[in-house]
Amino acid sequence: MTTYKIVFDGGSRGNPGPSYGSFVLQEQGKPPVRPVRLEFGQATNNEAEYLILIAALENLLSILDAHEQSSARVALEIKGDSQLVIKQLQGKWKAKNDRLRALRDRVHNLLMHFKKVDLAHQNREESVEILGH
Repeated sequence: MTTYKIVFDGGSRGNPGPSYGSFVLQEQGKPPVRPVRLEFGQATNNEAEYLILIAALENLLSILDAHEQSSARVALEIKGDSQLVIKQLQGKWKAKNDRLRALRDRVHNLLMHFKKVDLAHQNREESVEILGH
């Protein structure tokens, strides 16, 4: 089994406002790659958090597919500083907003591809150190 770590963070300038996010994808035992940064247009901070996690998961699935590796043999460690996203994905908090619920469900559908998923909240300072924002 191969293990990957994803660190993600999203935000917006205004809420809603121009939104962005970054993620780092690291295969266990290998050095981390440079952060990937994306712009999303108008969105809330929470929507941007979900959108960048979706982008990270889709990126990993594409990489695995290109290398003919099965995602069913991959364990994921996912870290982010958004308590809302982490706790909604863990089922500890409800997603009352329709748009956030749809994004949460999209992430759940992507996570189903992997053998094991660990979701963990990390301090904002850790995200800034890793992602640069």
